[in-house]
Amino acid sequence: MAIPEPGTAAPDFTLPGMIVRDGVRTDAEYALTAELGRPVVLAFYPGDATPVCTAQLCSYQQELDDFRDLGAVVWGISPQGLDSHEGFARNASLSFPLLSDVAGDVVRAYGVHVPGLGLRRSVFVIGPDGLVRWRHVGLVGLRFPRAEVIRAQIELLVE
Repeated sequence: MAIPEPGTAAPDFTLPGMIVRDGVRTDAEYALTAELGRPVVLAFYPGDATPVCTAQLCSYQQELDDFRDLGAVVWGISPQGLDSHEGFARNASLSFPLLSDVAGDVVRAYGVHVPGLGLRRSVFVIGPDGLVRWRHVGLVGLRFPRAEVIRAQIELLVE
């Protein structure tokens, strides 16, 4: 599938995910349509506990309060299972949901699947209206957008 262009409808999905808060893991189903009415940041990352992924998601964790103050939610999405996500979240002190796309259906729907490699490190900002409002799709996967850049895009949606 093609990478969704800004201004087009974000591909809907439901994925299993987990969150660790106050030391307790909670599993749930996460549906994009359930978040209509507020911005959603989808951070596609190749692998739990890898150096670049850890740096990326930890940088978003540091800005999480700012994202929440703007009414936005942040979801990390990768192909690993929930147990792997739990270990990553605990070791990196992540307190936002990590979703498991083991089958790769959502990765393909967003056009970031790379045969043989998994996925391109990518971030999509979905507007409260369910439309893709901003995106960053990495070519190699070593670079990621800084939290401040993402926050600026969310601020444009909530002004």
